[in-house]
Amino acid sequence: MHKILVINPGSTSTKAAIFENEKELYRENLQHSPEVIEAFDDLWGQLSMRLECLMGFLERNGIRPQELSCIMCRGGLLPPVQAGAYLVDETLLNVQRGNPGGIHASNLAGAIGYEIGKKLGIPVYIYDPVSVDEMIPIAKITGVKGVYRKSLSHALNMRAVAQRTAVELGGTYADYNFIVAHLGGGISISCHQRGRMIDNITDDEGPFSPERCGLLPGKEIAALCEEIGFAAFRKLLRGKGGFISHFGISDVRELEKRIDEGDEKAGLIYEAMAYQVAKGIGSLSTVLEGQVDRIILTGGIAYSNRMTGWISRRVSYLAPVVISPGENEMEALALGGMRVLEGREKASIWAEEQCKHEDSYSGAGQQR
Repeated sequence: MHKILVINPGSTSTKAAIFENEKELYRENLQHSPEVIEAFDDLWGQLSMRLECLMGFLERNGIRPQELSCIMCRGGLLPPVQAGAYLVDETLLNVQRGNPGGIHASNLAGAIGYEIGKKLGIPVYIYDPVSVDEMIPIAKITGVKGVYRKSLSHALNMRAVAQRTAVELGGTYADYNFIVAHLGGGISISCHQRGRMIDNITDDEGPFSPERCGLLPGKEIAALCEEIGFAAFRKLLRGKGGFISHFGISDVRELEKRIDEGDEKAGLIYEAMAYQVAKGIGSLSTVLEGQVDRIILTGGIAYSNRMTGWISRRVSYLAPVVISPGENEMEALALGGMRVLEGREKASIWAEEQCKHEDSYSGAGQQR
C-alpha cells in the first residue's frame, strides 16, 4: 500500500489530500483569509504559513509524514516541459522561484512538499504542469516572424481523463487519438495522438469562457488596446471577459437559472460558448486527419447537461463523445504518483536543456 500526499495551492487556499493507492482517504481545502495573504510581501513569503497549515491537516487526520510513500505537487507555471513527473530538487525550485511563467500560487506546491520530503527522504514530484509542451513544430508557426504559438493548457486534467478513457476502452493512452475539451473558468482544447498532446487551443486563442474573452478579431484587439489601454485589455483576457463582460457574473448555475426563466440573451451567449467549443474541436479533428477515437468533455462546466448537449450535437459525427466532468486535479496527481511508484513511469530530473527550445519553434519535449 502506498500513501500519497497531494498538494495543490490556490490564491487563497491550499487543497490537500491523502490517497492510499488510488483511493482518496482525506481531503481539505485549507482556507487563507485575504488579510493573511496580504500580510506577505510576495508569494514566496507565504511558504511557512502554508506549510504550517498543511502539517495541521496531516495531524488532524492522524497521518505521520513517515507513512508517506511520496508527495505529489501541482506543477505551477514553468518553461516548456515534457509531460509526466519531475523530481522536485533545488534546481527545479530555483527555476520556480524565478516565476518564469508568471506569479501563481501553484508555484509554491513543490516547495511546500520539498520542506516535508527532504527531512524524511520521501520523494517529491510535480506532475503535468500547464506548460506541458509536446506540440509538433508545424503547430507552432504563425504569420508573424518571431511569434510562435505556445503550449499552455489544463494538461493535468486533460491527460488524466484521456488516460482513464483509454483504460475504459480496453487499451492504453498510446493506443488512441483523443480530442479533450476542458470547460472551466478558462477553456482549453487539446489533441492527443497515440499518447502525445501534439496540439492545443489555449484559453486566449479559442472559446470565451465565464471569465475570459477568448479569441477576438485582430482589428478589434488593436482598437480595444487604443481605447481602453493595454492594462485594461489584459484584464479582459483573464478575469473580466466572457460572462463577466456580458453579465457581470461568472457562475454558470446563475446563468442557467436566467435561461430557465426566459432570458434570451443569456441563452444566446451561453450557446455561443458551446458553439465556439465545438468549432475548436472540429478544427483539431483536422490535425488528426479525422481519425478521432473519442471526444472528451471535462472540467466543471461539463456537469451541465445543457452545455455538453449543445457541444455533442455539433461534434458527435466526428467521434463518440465521453462526458468526464470535474477538474480531477487531486486524483490526477495521485494517479501520476502511483504510476511512478509502481515503475510504470519514470520521473525526470530537471535539467537546464529541458527549458530550452531546440530551435525557435520547437519546444521542450519535441525531440524523442
